[in-house]
Amino acid sequence: MKFSAFIIAAAAGSASAFAPSPIKSRTVLSAATLEAPAAEVKEAVEEPADASMEVEQDFPVADNFVKDSERIMPGRYNDKEKSIAIPFLPRPTALDGSHAGDYGFDPLGLSEKLDFYAMQESEVRHSRLAMLAAVGWPMSELLAPQWMLQHGCAPSVLNGANPLAALTIVGFLGAAGFFELKTSLRQSSSTPMGKIHSKDMGAVWKYGVAGDYNWDPLNLYSSCGDDFKGRKGLRDVELSHGRVAMLGITYFAFWEALTGHPIVENNMLFHPNALFPLLVAGYTAWTQIYEVGPLNEYPIEIKYANEGEMKLKRVQNGIKDTVGQISESASESKKSLDELDSKYGIYAAPQKAIDAVRSTYKYW
Repeated sequence: MKFSAFIIAAAAGSASAFAPSPIKSRTVLSAATLEAPAAEVKEAVEEPADASMEVEQDFPVADNFVKDSERIMPGRYNDKEKSIAIPFLPRPTALDGSHAGDYGFDPLGLSEKLDFYAMQESEVRHSRLAMLAAVGWPMSELLAPQWMLQHGCAPSVLNGANPLAALTIVGFLGAAGFFELKTSLRQSSSTPMGKIHSKDMGAVWKYGVAGDYNWDPLNLYSSCGDDFKGRKGLRDVELSHGRVAMLGITYFAFWEALTGHPIVENNMLFHPNALFPLLVAGYTAWTQIYEVGPLNEYPIEIKYANEGEMKLKRVQNGIKDTVGQISESASESKKSLDELDSKYGIYAAPQKAIDAVRSTYKYW
């Protein structure tokens, strides 16, 4: 019997070893009020908080910190395998849509062989010179005296030039070369506009924007929006115009070299006429209704623009209503004239007048 009691006691002791130890509360609540004693409350208030329990902390923010939502992020075209400009060629790796004027056009792969920033800088400079030349070339042929021209054509490498014009061209090219030398290695990141570009392009590279001379006297740079999207959009517009101008000035030179006639001769762009305004008005009206689908998608479609179908129906209804009003007005006018003819014979009056005049002269 004693041995059985010993076994039972030993089993109970070993089981209690695996039971959780009772939690000792430092604060004893009163059964009547369910409130802690004042001394315990004071001790709990005065006890310092553990530093690891702090939730809010102040972190220093750098002065040049820019949120991703406020700058250009690289990789806009990373999901496109083909070039936008040439859909049957692969997209060049460097042309990912981060820079203005990027449509993936680089069939020779120069963006991967040469310095990308230097090529962008060169394109911007050529674009700006071409835009000036595209205006100056025809204006010189329209306004300059004949002794400054070559048989009515602007002086050029292909057209030739008289000594005075050649000296002027050489002087201009020398000034442009000196400007190129002095500004090719300029540091633009410290200028006000350069700092803005550094923030806009900080996630892409550290070189800012090509063609930045910190020059905007009319404050037009923010005309499309005073943020990174508006500034990139305006740079895109500048490059688009510059590329068209480079093609245009090349066409001017070769046309005059091949034909020997000035570009302004018999050209509707430079002489008053009604055809060119009508063409512009027709193109503008067409773009309000239709648009060309993406060139990188097959098949290339011509489809309605935004609200284009509604605008077309509005025009059709307007024409229909106008024709109906004119027809109704003409019918009413015809009815009135018929009533007058029945009373006074106005339809036969002109012939009677002619016969009366003829009767006054026997040789009619």
